[in-house]
Amino acid sequence: MLKVYYPISPFNTDFSIVKDNLKDGIEIITGEDIPKPADYDVLICGRPTKEQIDASSKLKYLIIPWAGVTDEVKDLLVQYPQISVHNLHHNAIPTAEMALMLLLAAAKQSTPIDKVFRKNDWTPRYEPNPAIQLSGKTVLILGYGNIGQHVAKVCLALGMRVKIIRKNANKDVPKNLDVDIYETKALHQVLPEANVLICTLPLTTETEGLIGEREIALMKDKAIIINVGRGKVIDQKAFYNALKSGKLHSAGIDVWYNYPKDEASRKQTPPADYPFNEFPNVIMSPHRGGGSEEIEVLRMSALSKLINCIHDGDVIPNKVNLKEGY
Repeated sequence: MLKVYYPISPFNTDFSIVKDNLKDGIEIITGEDIPKPADYDVLICGRPTKEQIDASSKLKYLIIPWAGVTDEVKDLLVQYPQISVHNLHHNAIPTAEMALMLLLAAAKQSTPIDKVFRKNDWTPRYEPNPAIQLSGKTVLILGYGNIGQHVAKVCLALGMRVKIIRKNANKDVPKNLDVDIYETKALHQVLPEANVLICTLPLTTETEGLIGEREIALMKDKAIIINVGRGKVIDQKAFYNALKSGKLHSAGIDVWYNYPKDEASRKQTPPADYPFNEFPNVIMSPHRGGGSEEIEVLRMSALSKLINCIHDGDVIPNKVNLKEGY
């Protein structure tokens, strides 16, 4: 019997998806109190405590039910090298769709025009059109995981030339996509070809500040930058100055540099140290990319598949490298 402990009691009906899809021989225990006896093999928790980990001598797997790992969890889990840590990537398609929404809105400058036209003002129709055609342009995607691969598919369908930067150019490369893949060391070589830069990277010591003043300067004039990865992958000062100078045509940003620390600060926290909100050509979103009406169904479906893999002894997807941070 494979025993799985989920510390938070799941009251929503979506949790039934997990139970309905688990194979025989799997028991899920829920509740905030550590079960007695604590003999679970799998712990599902985004921010596990030392007590939850130490309680079961049988614990072999930690499932973090979203993408990414906090620094606190990384620091804790390095003490337990025997525990295999896994993410869920159920939100990859919603995040990719957010990237594409931001790209189209930025390229066509739909938001500022929508704002004017809501006042019954037709003036934008008779002014120079700020829209950029994407077909025939080159998009450089940073990162080629589940999000980057879906973004690449749609960009190809738009008629764009797709280039990829990733740490390992030959790892798990889909064979059916006509894209050019380069390792990170080739970034400066490829940037001068980019009309569009889309970031889908996690934040690590290697990716923080990867795109700065020099990198943006290498891009084509009037390029577009979209970020759905992590804010700090792109240096905020360089990003702001490139928009202010007109180097960039526009931008779409869903991930930021500052976040509310508590519920009380949600209505008064500037997302960056620079006023990106002063630019009408910047499409801003408060880190909503991974969400949708269907997101909990997707999460629970992915969770049940991962647990079944553990039960069957199959290769378990989405293993986290704690040293790399993803």
